[in-house]
Amino acid sequence: MKPRKQFGRKIGCNRCGRKRGIVRRYGMHLCRQCFREIAFELGFRKYS
Repeated sequence: MKPRKQFGRKIGCNRCGRKRGIVRRYGMHLCRQCFREIAFELGFRKYS
């Protein structure tokens, strides 16, 4: 039997566990608040 695909917010933020506002791009799984705190360390820069 095939494993069922899970829908919804099963996986929360890897850093704090919050389930809303998840940034999943590049497989990060961070909430937007945690992303804002560590984005500079990850190499993201604001140019404008």
